[in-house]
Amino acid sequence: MSGPMVVGIQMDLAWEEPSANRSRAEHRIREAAPPQGSLVVLPEMFTTGFTLKAVPEPEDGPTELWMQGVARRHGVWLLGGLIRQRPSEDAGNELIVCDPEGRTRANYRKQRPFVPGDEHRAYAGGSAPTVFAWGDVKVAPFICYDLRFPELFREAARQRPELYVVIASWPDKRIHHWVRLLQARAIENQAYIIGVNRVGDDPQFHYNGRSLVADASGELLADAGHDEGAIRANLDLASLRNYREKLPFLADLRG
Repeated sequence: MSGPMVVGIQMDLAWEEPSANRSRAEHRIREAAPPQGSLVVLPEMFTTGFTLKAVPEPEDGPTELWMQGVARRHGVWLLGGLIRQRPSEDAGNELIVCDPEGRTRANYRKQRPFVPGDEHRAYAGGSAPTVFAWGDVKVAPFICYDLRFPELFREAARQRPELYVVIASWPDKRIHHWVRLLQARAIENQAYIIGVNRVGDDPQFHYNGRSLVADASGELLADAGHDEGAIRANLDLASLRNYREKLPFLADLRG
C-alpha cells in the first residue's frame, strides 16, 4: 500500500529539561529517517514531560523555532506538544504543526485538562478542535485526556478529517484504555488514527508506550510496543474514501 506516511516517535523524556529533550527528539527523528513530506508526531509536552511547573513558551519561542528548523532540515511535517502562552492568555497545553518550509501551519490547545491530576489548575483548556491540511489529508489533532471524550472528536468529524492524531503522556496502569479508545475513535469517525505516547518514568508515573496506528475498522497497522523507537504507516486514502462512500455513517451526524 502506498500513500502519505505518518511516523510516530516514541521516546523517553528528561524531566523538565527542554534542551535535552529537543536534542533527543531530533536524534530519534534522524534515526527514523522519515520520507520527505511525511507527518512526524512527537508526544505530549515532549520538551518537559507532564509537569505542572513547565515554564510557558511564547509564540516563536525556542521549541517552535526548533520545530520549524527540524521540519525544514528533514523535509517533513512535524507535530509536537509543549506549554505555550500567547499575549493576554493563560498558559495552555498545546501542540503545534510545522511544514517542510519551516512555517507553523496549525496549533491546538488541549480541551480537557486532566482534572484528576490538577492539570486544570496549572493550564487553561481550549474551546474548539483544529483541522489542518497535510497535503490532501485533513488532520484533526488532540491531546491525551481528550481521547476519553468522543464528543470532541464528533465536533471535528463535521469537517471530515481522514486522520486523527492523539499525543499523550498516558501511564501504564491505564494503557489498555489507551489502545481501546484509539480503536473506538477510529471506528466511530471512519478515519485513520495515530496515537503517540511516551515511555520511561517521571516523579509520579511509569509510561510504557504502545504508540500505534489504526485504520477506520480499528485494525492495528503499527504498534511501537514498550521501548523507544518509531512507528510508521502509509495511509490508503482511496480505500478510506471508498469505504466512507459505501457506508456514509458520518452523514447522519446530528446537532
